[in-house]
Parts: sequence; C-alpha cells; structure tokens
Amino acid sequence: METDLYPPVKRFLENLGFEVKGEVRSCDVVAISKDVTELVVIGELKRTFSLELLLQAVERTSACDEVWLAVAASKTGRGREGDKRVKKLLRLLGFGLLSVAANGRVDVLVEPGPWKPRRDPKRRSRIVNEFHRRKGDPIAGGSTRIPQMTAYRQQALVVAEALAEGPQRPRDLKAAAPDAARMLQANVYGWFERIERGVYGLTEAGRAALVTWTSEAPAEKADATRAA
Repeated sequence: METDLYPPVKRFLENLGFEVKGEVRSCDVVAISKDVTELVVIGELKRTFSLELLLQAVERTSACDEVWLAVAASKTGRGREGDKRVKKLLRLLGFGLLSVAANGRVDVLVEPGPWKPRRDPKRRSRIVNEFHRRKGDPIAGGSTRIPQMTAYRQQALVVAEALAEGPQRPRDLKAAAPDAARMLQANVYGWFERIERGVYGLTEAGRAALVTWTSEAPAEKADATRAA
C-alpha cells in the first residue's frame, strides 16, 4: 500500500530539515523547511510509476516549490523508475523521484529542479538531411512495423530499376543516381551483383524488391536526391 511508503519518505525529508505531515488537502506528503525560507515540498506516493502519478504531480506544481514522487523499488530492478526516459521526463518537468526499498531505504533517482534539454546538433542534422533528401512523403507517420521508405532506399530503387534493363556501369547510372557507385559497392540490401569488373547487374532479391516497392519507387529518376 502507498501508506507503507510514507514512513521512509517522512524520515528522508525530516533528515533534510523539513517538518513533514501526511494527507494535507489531498496531498500525500507535505513538507515545509524549518528555516526562514519556508520551502514547501509536496510528495506523491504510488507503488509503481504511472501516468496517474505524473498527472497528480503536475496538479501540485502551482502550490509548492518542489514536487517529489516516491515509488516502491522494483524487486527485479527493472521497474519504470529506472527507465532513462522516465528520468529524463522528470528532469524536464523539474520533479524529484525517490525509490523506496522494502527495508525502508530511500534512494534519490532524480533531483528536483529546473532542467533544459540539451540540443543534439548531429541528430538534428541527420533528421533535417533525411527530410530534404527523401522524395515526396512515401510512408505514413506511425508506421513502425513495416520497412521504411528512406531516401537511401529510394535511391537504391532508382539504381535497381535501371539495372533491370540490363547490366550497367556506375558511370552509366550517375545521371539518375549520383552516388550509384558507392551504393553498388556497398550493396546494403543485396540487390546488386558484380557481373565483371566495373559492371553490375540485378539479383533476384533486387527484382523482387522492385515488385514489392513499385508503388513507393520515385516517379522520376531525374528528381532523385543523393543517398546517405
């Protein structure tokens, strides 16, 4: 029960210099610092981390200086409280997170306080680059369980379509696919095969791919963008 979490959390906050009381105006825990700052902390208790717990915390933000969430420590150590995404979300919101073990031990998993997300320039650049290189909008958002029509795959299909007409050299494909030579050598999908030095053809896997991806293939080779 949530009440089992209260005594350890109360002791934890008291050791930090707070006076602590339970169930004050629907708040599981209210702690007020004993110094002149009179810092107000509200805590919410749940056996496991949940959306409901998070929503309760959001409701408390306007009534206190800090919000702490406390959950029972997972016996296996694989509970949601240990999820990096959960911790990142709590830092974004400025909430603290406590893990309470069966023996009463309290561990601080996330400290409360303001947090600003750090930008990842490389990741942003990859997203923007893929966005601009992709021809059209070939796949609906939310499609996670099917192969993705990336800009690279679009270019590979352009090359495969050309090779379906017969073996060719990379330089013959350059007008339609500027990076054809690199794609043929890498052969990421297993669609291409070297017939002889500097000459490539299409494998059975490549022919099957053309059938599978016909509706997704670029309509005009001339508009193809460079592959990653």
